[in-house]
Amino acid sequence: MPELFDPAAVRAAYDDVAVDYAAHFAGELAAKPLARAMLGVFAERVLTRGGGGGPVADVGCGPGHVTAHLRGLGLDVFGIDLSPAMVAEARRRYPHVRFVEGSLTALDVPDGTLAGALAWYSTIHLAPAMLPAAFAELRRALAPGGQLLVAFQVGDDASVREEAFGRPISLAFHRWQPDTIADLLAATGLVVDARLVRAPDDGERTAHAHLLAHRPAA
Repeated sequence: MPELFDPAAVRAAYDDVAVDYAAHFAGELAAKPLARAMLGVFAERVLTRGGGGGPVADVGCGPGHVTAHLRGLGLDVFGIDLSPAMVAEARRRYPHVRFVEGSLTALDVPDGTLAGALAWYSTIHLAPAMLPAAFAELRRALAPGGQLLVAFQVGDDASVREEAFGRPISLAFHRWQPDTIADLLAATGLVVDARLVRAPDDGERTAHAHLLAHRPAA
């Protein structure tokens, strides 16, 4: 399984299903009030504490529907994704938002320039050994006072999905415990301000967690 966490394998899997994935998830936030609430709190904190509404990166943005939602909340947001097909689909659906190819572990942004960063289920495709470097990279990119929101499925196991939208794929993902992610964020120098753990919605197998953190000013 470890090789399936390789970025090339993740990229290939999402390239294969990008169009169907985008259509399936386009309206998902309408049925997720708690997710919208956390995104709203994140947006408000960026605008009031994260540098007055500077640039925000949605890292692992997929087809861009969450990026576009944040744009609607007043953020100067752009999306980053590993999959060229996902970036192309996001650009097609939301031409008023900027989307670029890139990696969570090597962000193409200068140090200390982001007012906020969103990792919306993007850490699930990292092996445990990769998480510290990923969070260190997010901290590097955040300005003092910059806000971070991380969302993920709760659990301790890793799995491989071998089919999606009628297509064979090989996509590894890892569930995380909120305490594990909170400890890693703290070790990186980020301060965890709030966490939400919700029960599974219809069709979901596990609880979901949202952690809100910031880079201290000092």
